[in-house]
Amino acid sequence: MNPISLAELVDKAELQTRVDRKYVLPVADAQALLGRLDPSTRVLQIDGRRRFRYQSIYFDTPDLVSFRLAALRRRHRFKIRTRSYLDSGCCWLEVKTPGIRGGTIKNRLPYQPDDRNTLVPGRSFVDGLLGAQAGLTFAPTLTTHYLRSTFYLPAGHTRATLDVDLAWEDADGRRLQRPHLAVVETKTGGGASAIDRLLWAGGHRPATISKYATGLAALRPELPDAPWRRTLRRHFAAEAPVAAAALSRVA
Repeated sequence: MNPISLAELVDKAELQTRVDRKYVLPVADAQALLGRLDPSTRVLQIDGRRRFRYQSIYFDTPDLVSFRLAALRRRHRFKIRTRSYLDSGCCWLEVKTPGIRGGTIKNRLPYQPDDRNTLVPGRSFVDGLLGAQAGLTFAPTLTTHYLRSTFYLPAGHTRATLDVDLAWEDADGRRLQRPHLAVVETKTGGGASAIDRLLWAGGHRPATISKYATGLAALRPELPDAPWRRTLRRHFAAEAPVAAAALSRVA
């Protein structure tokens, strides 16, 4: 595929307010999908790289307000995380809230990588977006690692991501890895993209998955999991989580 720079990708398809559709499928099926993409599809390339290591640290209250609002499908749910781009050294503090018609609004703030485990430097930013939830006590709750490739589809000015080498670790050191799975996420202004239609034709339908909520529910089976139960049973039940001090393989 021809490359696209980060600046051009942001210019053409920033999509901070968007509709996301997520698919969980075997890595082999995801690789086959790439071979069927329109030749005009372009792939994000930075300094010669086309796959990038991501680390996200999610923050929640001691009683998991963010997780429980998602589990109960409440309208005023939210998600707080720092996202580190490990290959470039960049870091952002991000707050995601629901938009209209099932969309997502993501607000983010440039962040120092050394501060990725704390909200202290960005607390006013977070509280300014949370409204009624401002002032709650937050701590790191879950860390995710994965490798991501990002694609730009000129038709419709949409984009998609492909995540592999998926791994999770909670605050108590419980770890979960799914090297055989891939997560494809399409990001559009509303309508289906060409990648959505290719996935549908291949028998894949959007899945209810959140790297934070689904991962935490998989690691802690006592938590409510109704929105993600089908995904958990189909893709996460094969292996039990194990305790680990760190994600040394992917960190």
